[in-house]
Amino acid sequence: MSEVILNRVQKMLNEEKFTRAALSNYSTAQFKELDDILSEAKAAHCYTELKKLCAEHLTHSRNSIIAEYFSGMVDLSEHIIDDAALVNLVTMFVDNHKWNIVKYLCERVLDFGESKFALRTLGECYKNENDEQHLFEVWKRLVKVDYEEADIAKALGDHADKEGNLDEAVDYYKKALNRSITKGVFTNVREIWQKLLEYRGDDIDFFLNIQAKIAKNIATEKAEVLLWDVYNVCRKKKLLDTAIQVLKLILGYDSGDINARKEITECYREKYAGHSQLEEYIKISNLYRSQNQNYRNVHEAIADFEKHISFDKGNFVFHRSWKVGRISSVEGDDIIIDFAKKRAHTMSLKMAVDALQTLSKDHIWVLKAAWKKEKLYEKVKNDVNWALRVIIKSYDNHCSLKQVKAELVPAVLSAGEWTNWNIKAKKALEAEDSIFGVDSENIDVLTVRDRPLSLEEKLYNEFKAEKKFFKRASKFREFTQKVEVEAESELFMEMIEYFEGFLKTANEEKEYIVASYLILKDVAGRFPQFSPKIEFNWVTIFELIENPAHLYTLLKDEKLQHSFLHQIKLFTQNWQDVYITLFPKVLFEPMLKSLEEAGEEDKIVTMIKNCFENYKMNREAVVWFYKNYRNNPLYKRASLSIEKEIITLLYILDITFREIDNHRDTTENKKINKTAWTLLFSGGILGEYFSSAPRESIIRIWTLVEDISGLDPADKVNLREIIRERFSDFKFAGTTEKGSATRKLLVTAEKYDEKQRRLKHIMEVEVPANSKEIGFALSLGDLRENAEYKAAKEKQELLNSTVAKLKSEIDRAQIFDMAQTNTTSVSFGTKVTLRDENSGNEEIYTILGPWESDPDNKIISYLSPFGEAMLGKSSGERFEFALGDEKSAFVVKNIDRAAAAS
Repeated sequence: MSEVILNRVQKMLNEEKFTRAALSNYSTAQFKELDDILSEAKAAHCYTELKKLCAEHLTHSRNSIIAEYFSGMVDLSEHIIDDAALVNLVTMFVDNHKWNIVKYLCERVLDFGESKFALRTLGECYKNENDEQHLFEVWKRLVKVDYEEADIAKALGDHADKEGNLDEAVDYYKKALNRSITKGVFTNVREIWQKLLEYRGDDIDFFLNIQAKIAKNIATEKAEVLLWDVYNVCRKKKLLDTAIQVLKLILGYDSGDINARKEITECYREKYAGHSQLEEYIKISNLYRSQNQNYRNVHEAIADFEKHISFDKGNFVFHRSWKVGRISSVEGDDIIIDFAKKRAHTMSLKMAVDALQTLSKDHIWVLKAAWKKEKLYEKVKNDVNWALRVIIKSYDNHCSLKQVKAELVPAVLSAGEWTNWNIKAKKALEAEDSIFGVDSENIDVLTVRDRPLSLEEKLYNEFKAEKKFFKRASKFREFTQKVEVEAESELFMEMIEYFEGFLKTANEEKEYIVASYLILKDVAGRFPQFSPKIEFNWVTIFELIENPAHLYTLLKDEKLQHSFLHQIKLFTQNWQDVYITLFPKVLFEPMLKSLEEAGEEDKIVTMIKNCFENYKMNREAVVWFYKNYRNNPLYKRASLSIEKEIITLLYILDITFREIDNHRDTTENKKINKTAWTLLFSGGILGEYFSSAPRESIIRIWTLVEDISGLDPADKVNLREIIRERFSDFKFAGTTEKGSATRKLLVTAEKYDEKQRRLKHIMEVEVPANSKEIGFALSLGDLRENAEYKAAKEKQELLNSTVAKLKSEIDRAQIFDMAQTNTTSVSFGTKVTLRDENSGNEEIYTILGPWESDPDNKIISYLSPFGEAMLGKSSGERFEFALGDEKSAFVVKNIDRAAAAS
């Protein structure tokens, strides 16, 4: 089939070449015939051969329409980015004004996804046909993919404006405005600016942000011109505070702007029209000069005026000692203030400015002083947003929840009421349309706006306020999920640049480099218009990683962890081996599915066996496999006996009890401990096993259970009852087989006495001597250069550490009566004769505790790996032991009672 198709295409190419078919002879019908051939080639799976045939033909027939079309369409179907062939073909027909064919070709390109070239060209077709309906539909698609297109965005805005769709018009005008500014082009900006002021003049934050971009990207003079437009709107609407804010920005660009200085003075006159000292304060601050005055720095004059204007009859102030007061009158240079405990207190204006803090009438301190407690309580309790707004503004828009609590508890709310109120407050703060935000420098500092923050700005501020890398990564992801990101978004670009910085050097922490790479790869795929700078490829990144399992744990973000695993699978040559190494630490089940699909079942089985053999290092993996995977055929292939599973879980239970007591990785160990306990006891595995297991197995396992002192006694009692039902003569007390599972430390009486003597000597001899050394060193003075003092303190630390260790060991010690040694199996106090199957040699070992351990003399601790491997084995029983890559097999030949070690 494929050969027939290729021969047919070759014939068409030859005919085209020899007949020299002109562009004018082509019609859409001929391209539809070519599409039929493409469908046949796809069904016959001969796209590759077809593309190769056309490429060869184009080397000597560059203008072959058939070859260009086939090549271009095959590339599109295979998602190849290079669309040069079709662009060249479309351009040829555009130049010859074959608009029907141009339209057909563009639509075919768009069948495979949006294309800026195809949409723009298709728009030209509709424009030539005066088809406005289809033209605007195509343009709407175009501005969604061409993030630099400003003129068409404006045209769409004008069209929507004409149709009376103001929301749509505003959206396109904003796009056009932002894109023009990003490109540094001021054309049409003033016209769009004035339209937006007309339609959305209340959105002052938008205009203030845009003017800042214009000042940065184009010129401050242009920004100043546009700010005057905003000022005129605010003045007309009597928005005096906003008008003053705008004038301050204008004066920030040009402090010598006489008109702005005059206007801000007039705004202050209107705002404080009822103030008794208004004109006096304008004069004192030299805000706006009279004929005989020289100009003062405008920013100093504004600050001085705003400080003085707060002092007027009826206004509130705060004194460090006398708290809240109210100004009763202003007489010349003196003001008279009524404090709660100091009525009619007189101060000079100069002293008041320096010593008092002025308070607004809705300041929380004023409300607490002036309102009845019941009224304030009801308002705070029932209107969380109001209370938050009042307190945050009272702290100059810079307040933490801790400060909010300090204001309300216990003065307004009880500690119990605060808990419920705080939950409501956090919901209000996190709402997407909230007026509340956070300070961009500190995530714990709250701010409030008169108008709701845009979600983009709210999340950006939270991103900036987070100081920890992975908190920022999480906030960045939230931004990409919730915000409709525009190409002109400077906030988004700034966040991208943060992550780009980690890829500029290999000296950064490896987890930050890897995480930044993963984040930017995701951005490149989802937001190609931003083209993030990725300095490394995955191969280079992975070479930096010495321990993939450790790095995985350092990626403190679940989605980044999964992305890390996905990259390994896609781009790492031996990914299966990496997965096998990673899984016991990662425990991400889809990894096993991937390994199964890759035919790596044997490796999974081996990994399961290794986890149980090396349970100390893989305790969480053992618990995970037993809980989640034991019904899987691959787990069953590991051929683990029930006794082996239970003993391993008991060891893990005991280890985690000890780790918890020693405050090591407490959270992780508690989690593993709880799961192991649930499986063994709550899940009934142990009880079920004891109901049917042979007596010898029960003896071995019960010994382990009995010695785990961290267990609830009730768990042991329940198991005893099950055992007694089957074996009424079962003896529960005294056995110490497999003492490795106990948190008690089995020791001989001789070693116990020796440790006691050592502790007594340190406490009664060495510690007092050290105290004298420290006292003498202190008498020498200047501790910074005092070598004797440093040495004595170091010795003190060593002694303290040794004493603590000895006390802990002695507390744990349980003296073992050697006369009670049980020689039916290997246990504490036995002498064991082993035959090494590899060499055939016999070796004799004494099994005692870590205090008595002396490997050179064949005295082995029952807590050592080799000792644990022997425990519980009977005469004639075979066992294996691995040390690193070296594996050995032994047979127990004889078990005797050992003499006590001295």
